[in-house]
Amino acid sequence: MMSIGQRTNLTEVRHSLSEDDRETARASIERTQRLFDEFEGTMREAYDAMTAQTPVADGVGMESIANADATGWWIRPRAAPAHRAILFLHGGAFVLGSASGYRGFASQIAVRAGVDTFVLDYPLAPEHPFPAAHDAVLAALRWLANGGIREVSLVGDSAGGALALAALGVEEPRTLNIASVAAFSPWVDLALTGPSFKSDATRDAVLTRPVLANAAAAYLGAGDPTDGRASPLHAIPGRLPPIALQVGTDELLFDDARRYAAAAAEQGATVQLEIYEGLHHVFQRSTHELSSARYALDEVARFISRCWTPDA
Repeated sequence: MMSIGQRTNLTEVRHSLSEDDRETARASIERTQRLFDEFEGTMREAYDAMTAQTPVADGVGMESIANADATGWWIRPRAAPAHRAILFLHGGAFVLGSASGYRGFASQIAVRAGVDTFVLDYPLAPEHPFPAAHDAVLAALRWLANGGIREVSLVGDSAGGALALAALGVEEPRTLNIASVAAFSPWVDLALTGPSFKSDATRDAVLTRPVLANAAAAYLGAGDPTDGRASPLHAIPGRLPPIALQVGTDELLFDDARRYAAAAAEQGATVQLEIYEGLHHVFQRSTHELSSARYALDEVARFISRCWTPDA
């Protein structure tokens, strides 16, 4: 079941959780915790092992790319148009994650939207602190434009969602048209001021406050946590494409998504905010187990498809 509320250009949809998905989500969280507890490699290797559990969708081709402008993976569904692309920006709190580990998740979006999807390997902190990741996203956008892509949708989870939204604050003549942005549980405030982050009532089974605080410090270095290139909540531009945000109620970043949605709508953007009751951080990766994850990605694909410029 779901409930829908609309205030001018902000649409908020709340999805209730079935008992089956509640049990499945609990089992998924326990399995993830065991993976990290028992994994014998590095934290980055463990994170990649977790994200790689999302299965690669049927019917896609993959191509590894490494050049001076962008490194990552193309995920190519059959019969995708040549002039459009999704730029997928992975999560991992700016210190974890890789394009290789996220190929399965990105492929699930690519096939649903029917669009070639490039998963970017941006530089990670602390080796490459702010604004290295932000600058890599802009370089990738220029690379796509120079390669003949005329229209792009930005998609990202957690830190990747923040990178997608932060890119909207940069205007460059060689940056191609951004038709839409879809973000799963975006981490838009590295100052960590959201009520859900500070509240003792928030029980996040995936993220912890120390993990986010340490990651913010590692990424920012001497940077300002309210700099819009790191924390897009604090510098929302006046011109924005349509934006879709999805978030679970059981996560520290719940209010990051809600605050960004309200602030972007105040700036005139058309915003679709989907709230999933009882679900955890980036539950959408669990496409094999959770019907809510599959439904959420179907909704994102529909949103992306609606936002393309109609072909002449």
